[in-house]
Amino acid sequence: MFFVLSKTLGIMLLPINFLIGIGVIGAILLLTRFARFGRWLMVASLLLLVVCGFSPLGNILMYGLEQRFPPWDASRGAPDGIIVLGGSIDADISAAHGMPVVRAAPDRVIAAVALARKYPNARLVFTGGSANLIATDAREADYAAETFESLGIAKSRLIIERNSRNTVENAVFSKALVDPKPGERWLLVTSAYHMPRAVGLFRKAGFKVEAYPVDWRVGNVFDFANLAIEGLARTELGMREWIGLVAYHLAGKTDDLLPGPATP
Repeated sequence: MFFVLSKTLGIMLLPINFLIGIGVIGAILLLTRFARFGRWLMVASLLLLVVCGFSPLGNILMYGLEQRFPPWDASRGAPDGIIVLGGSIDADISAAHGMPVVRAAPDRVIAAVALARKYPNARLVFTGGSANLIATDAREADYAAETFESLGIAKSRLIIERNSRNTVENAVFSKALVDPKPGERWLLVTSAYHMPRAVGLFRKAGFKVEAYPVDWRVGNVFDFANLAIEGLARTELGMREWIGLVAYHLAGKTDDLLPGPATP
């Protein structure tokens, strides 16, 4: 049920979808006796889209998330394992073209390959299935395996988890798959803005991980966007994460609203 709600109600609450929806409702109301209210909705929708698209709002939403975890400290020694969260490869488009298609967050794959080369004894896990509401046979992990092999990572080093649909299942299924032992050190590779929610879910699953954030999206927090699509994209990502943090915490899937670095 939680997964279904996240793919329906959760998507409707995202800024662009929500504001377009308000605008459409406003346009419909123009044909009724509530035309005045409809005009207000349309104006509000347009103005808020401008704010989301050109103002630093998206940067502000994402900056605190991206800065929550510092870069990983390699001085503590080699990790025992590396977990890479899915979200980079579009499984459906990859299936359509018969080859891996990386459409987002390529740093996750690049960083994982670099870590795997630097630490040849570390196990490498990729976790990601199909995030579609209606599941298909196309699974991201299948194409991830092909991608890692093409970049020189031996198939024998790869541990593929292909059934998870979201970050909750990434954590639960990965733990069941690798059965981490006390004292082992596992790195979690994902986008910096996604790291707080991901770490919180792994902790709740009983899987102690060390954050290895990548794929930063914000430099100067108060920069205005030159292109509306850039500002809208950052606002969308930021709101998605904050909504996810609140929803997962209220549902009892994380212990902290905004998970941070573990206390030494």
